[in-house]
Amino acid sequence: MFKFLKKDALWFGVVLALVVSGATFGILYLLNNTVLVNPQNNDQSVFKLSTLYILSLIPNALLLRWYLVNLKADKTGRGILLVTFIFAVVFMIIYYKY
Repeated sequence: MFKFLKKDALWFGVVLALVVSGATFGILYLLNNTVLVNPQNNDQSVFKLSTLYILSLIPNALLLRWYLVNLKADKTGRGILLVTFIFAVVFMIIYYKY
């Protein structure tokens, strides 16, 4: 049924990781600003933006494991890993300034 998800290409891994991370971040951001509002202070969300950014990388780890271990799709796994490392470096640059 989902044969297109079993491709083994670097570009496919990059696109898949970007889409999944972006969708996860969007869902978490919407939940954080609508549902998960601090009851003591209605203007303050429960999670900081940096926490949402890190949480949006968790599905990439699950995808990485699925493609490397179960499907043996090394090139797709490398694409997912590339995007995850780039996001981690960007996170360090943005949130850990001197």
